[in-house]
Amino acid sequence: MLYKISKKWIWFFTLGWGILVGLPFLAPALMAIHWEGMARAIYEIYSFLCHQLPQRSFFLFGPQQMYSLTEIQAVFQATDNPLLLRQFVGAPELGWKVAWSDRMVLMYTAMLPAAWLWYALRRRLKQLPVWGFALFLLPMAVDGVSHLISDLAGLGQGFRDTNLWLVALTGSHFPAGFYAGDALGSFNSSMRQLTGLLFAIGLVWFGFPHLEEMFLQVAHQYEIRFERLRALETHTH
Repeated sequence: MLYKISKKWIWFFTLGWGILVGLPFLAPALMAIHWEGMARAIYEIYSFLCHQLPQRSFFLFGPQQMYSLTEIQAVFQATDNPLLLRQFVGAPELGWKVAWSDRMVLMYTAMLPAAWLWYALRRRLKQLPVWGFALFLLPMAVDGVSHLISDLAGLGQGFRDTNLWLVALTGSHFPAGFYAGDALGSFNSSMRQLTGLLFAIGLVWFGFPHLEEMFLQVAHQYEIRFERLRALETHTH
């Protein structure tokens, strides 16, 4: 079995990772058909991997893909406590929340197409060096830390909620909705998705050559054993 995995590891990765990234989308589908128990089990499991803040998450089966903090508070409760807000999974009039945030969706889901693109180009593509991997991670680190610092002022109250610095930097060139809040298409949402995508590409480009080498070595060791067994059988007969 291990030999088969080592020879077809990319397929096993696709199956396993596909399940991992598919379950967060299954949760809102289950909520929509009133299978609440199974849905909430998925939300609970993935809560260990993600903050699940609803204003930074996608919603399915509703009129909008994302909602502002104010819209969520109007339906849920008037709180800016992240520990309470993350418990909100949706409502019939809003739709149901994907079980991890917009950044996490791009971070993990994009790894599947990135993996297959790397696999197709692996003979011609040099492995990404450590410093290159660090460059792919840096935007997410900057964006994530700035969100964390901003949220210390309270959700909806920090400098990343207004992005006045960006307004000044760009001379108010873009619509107001681009600068403020976390709505789909806003600066904040776009940066979370972009940095998640860069993380996925960097991780695959840096890490998958190591996986390939490891599985090639495992397969080679098994092939040596098979050759020895065949030689032994031939000698015996």
